[in-house]
Amino acid sequence: MRRIPCLYSIVRFAPFVETGEFANVGVIMIAPEQRFFEFRLLIQRHSRITHFFEQLDAGVYKATMRNLEEELNRVAGVLRRHGFDKRLKANDVEFAKNLFAEVIRPRETIIKFGEPRVVLTEDMKATLEELYGFYVERNFATREYQEAVLERGMRKWLSQAGIIERFTRQDIGDEEYHVAFPFVERSELNPVKAIKPLHLAHDQPSKILDHGGQWLFRLEQLKRRKQLPGKILIAVRGPDEDGARERAYKEIFDSLENSGVTVLPYADREQILDFASKAA
Repeated sequence: MRRIPCLYSIVRFAPFVETGEFANVGVIMIAPEQRFFEFRLLIQRHSRITHFFEQLDAGVYKATMRNLEEELNRVAGVLRRHGFDKRLKANDVEFAKNLFAEVIRPRETIIKFGEPRVVLTEDMKATLEELYGFYVERNFATREYQEAVLERGMRKWLSQAGIIERFTRQDIGDEEYHVAFPFVERSELNPVKAIKPLHLAHDQPSKILDHGGQWLFRLEQLKRRKQLPGKILIAVRGPDEDGARERAYKEIFDSLENSGVTVLPYADREQILDFASKAA
C-alpha cells in the first residue's frame, strides 16, 4: 500500500504571553493531493488544561476552543469549494497548501500552531488519532498506544512480505456484540482469519491479568455467537523479567491457548508471517 505524505501541526493553548507557557490541545492535518483536511481538538475533558493555568477562568478556554473549532470548520468549507469536495474534478493543491500555511502562521493570539511537520501514512485518519493521542492525551504509556506501536510494526512486516493487501481493520461479530481487529482477511463477505497484537508488558500483574482477561472474554463472546473466524492469531508481548508479572503473563498466554486460538510471542516474526501468509 502506498504511503501518503501528510502535513500536520500541533495546536497550542498559550494564554499568558508573559511566561510563554503552553499546552498541546489539538492536531490539524492536511494531505492536499488526497483532498484530506481534518483536525482533533481537546474540547471536552479539559480539566488538565484549566488546572495547569489555574488563574485562568475555565470559560476562556471553552470559548477559545469553540471559536477555533468554528474557524477550522470554515477552513474545511473553503477547501471543499476549491476541490476537496470529491464530486469536483479539479483540485487546487497549491491553494490548499497556501491556506494551510496561512492557518498555522505565527500570530500574537492565545492559540498558536507548531511548525509544520511531515508524516508518511497508509491511513490518514488513524494517524491523526495517533498524533492526537501522543501529543495531546499523552498516551505513550498506555496499553492503547503500546498496541498501536505493535500494530505499526506488524503492518510493516506484512507489507514487506507483500501480503498487507489481504488484510483490513474490521469489526468481527454481530449487531449485538462485535470486536475490532486490526488485521482481518475475508473470503467473500466472511472473515476467515484475524490477527491481534496484544500488549501484556504492563507494570503491574493485575493490569496484565485485566487486559488479557478482557480479550479472553471477547474471544469467548464471539465464539459463543458463532462469529469467531476459523483462524485467529494473538501475538503477545510480555514482560522481560521473572517474577509476578511474568507469572501473570504466562497465565494469560496459557488461557489464550486453551481457548483454541493460536498464540505466539510478538518477537516471533517468522511464525507470525507464516500464519498470515497461509491460505485461510
